Amino acid sequence: MNRPFILWAVVTAGLVAGCTVGPNYRAPTSTLPPQWSEQQSANEAVAGLSIASWWKGFNDPELNSLVVRALLSNPDLSLAESRVREARAQRDLAAGAFWPTAEATASYAHARQSAHQPLLGGLIPPGTSLQYNDYTPGFDASWELDVFGGTRRSVEAADASMATIVYNRQDVEITLIAEVALNYVEVRGGQRRLAIAELNIKAQRSSVALTRDLFRHGLSSNLDAEQAATVLSQTEADVPTIENALKANVHRLGILLGQAPGALLQELAIAAPIPDARPPVPVGIPSDLLRRRADVRSAERQLAAATAQIGVATADLFPKFSLTGKAGWESVSTGNLFQSASEVWSIGPTIQWQIIDAGRVRANINVQKAREQEALATYKKAVLASLEDVENALVAYGQDQRRERLLAQAVQTGQNALQISQELYRHGLANFINVVEAERTLYQSQDQLVQSDQAVTQDLIALYKALGGGWDDTLTQ
Repeated sequence: MNRPFILWAVVTAGLVAGCTVGPNYRAPTSTLPPQWSEQQSANEAVAGLSIASWWKGFNDPELNSLVVRALLSNPDLSLAESRVREARAQRDLAAGAFWPTAEATASYAHARQSAHQPLLGGLIPPGTSLQYNDYTPGFDASWELDVFGGTRRSVEAADASMATIVYNRQDVEITLIAEVALNYVEVRGGQRRLAIAELNIKAQRSSVALTRDLFRHGLSSNLDAEQAATVLSQTEADVPTIENALKANVHRLGILLGQAPGALLQELAIAAPIPDARPPVPVGIPSDLLRRRADVRSAERQLAAATAQIGVATADLFPKFSLTGKAGWESVSTGNLFQSASEVWSIGPTIQWQIIDAGRVRANINVQKAREQEALATYKKAVLASLEDVENALVAYGQDQRRERLLAQAVQTGQNALQISQELYRHGLANFINVVEAERTLYQSQDQLVQSDQAVTQDLIALYKALGGGWDDTLTQ
């Protein structure tokens, strides 16, 4: 082995082990409160309880089935998964710059020389053919050495960008599960509201029939009959609105499952209770959101990618070193093409350094630094938004539970008031307007109670979503 080759091997090893320019990434620190400002029954740190599959805590087989099918066929989730595959391929593309490239070449040319060449024309014997064949098969190779770490920073940025896309996909999954659950609760709540409306319509029709019968027998005024009919019409007028919202929620569930809007109409036609199992929620402490929330982790990885891009841009300030080589054979005849005498080869270094660029490289570095600051601001905003989501969800969950208890009391007292007014009216001790108002009030209280039950369950779903529930964070660590 000759000395030049040994020298180039030593130089190459030194260049490959070069420095890495640009700032090294450090995860930002966030000053978070030690605990949530809203302290209530929902805020229970339950050891060993995971929120990865929170919807199963409702013990509703239909809801479980809908979530599973949505995860398998939702178009938005499929789109997010495609973007993850694209990001992984982009990362592999960036990593490919570490390695040398080689290509096989082969050429053939049939050529003719000039008989009046400036240097050789007078030396060519008369009668010599000026036409010849040129066969040249071989290999070309090149290897750009990552001396200043531009490629390493590029791969670092690609890794972080890929993680950003993975967390974005997880955020889509979290949102999808919550949307399925929220619409399912809307469906069951609508069905319950319809049932209550139908019960009240039946009772109010009896009141209308009673007052009209009394009027025909001269035992009551027509005013009583008209007032009863008015309340009945008002209750009946609520039915189309409830049915409209109910079908819209079923249609939305079909779309979330990647199906036609009416695909679930028959499946969900039979009424079922609103999911009301309310297991304790492992709210934990605010700092847990940095690990639990996919959108926060996505923003953090986006910041890491932006930091690495500064190094990629900074590497352009320095020269680029490459090793290039060529080996092959060249002959005017195929008979001796692959003989040792036909061998041709060359190997050597190449240095490329952009000396004058009108400040473009430094301008690009400043662009990347500005983008890093934008990513840092985006990360801080995501952290604050996550805190706000949880605090609002805790407040809503607690207040709606309080409202639910009060409405339950209102329904009970409303039923008592209706019974008393009906009894007094039958004995001629009160006007029928008292019965009408009692019926109206009871129906409104019952309808509001159903909506309150629905709201509490939806608040719980929103709390799980705000906490980052819906995916297993250990799968991406």
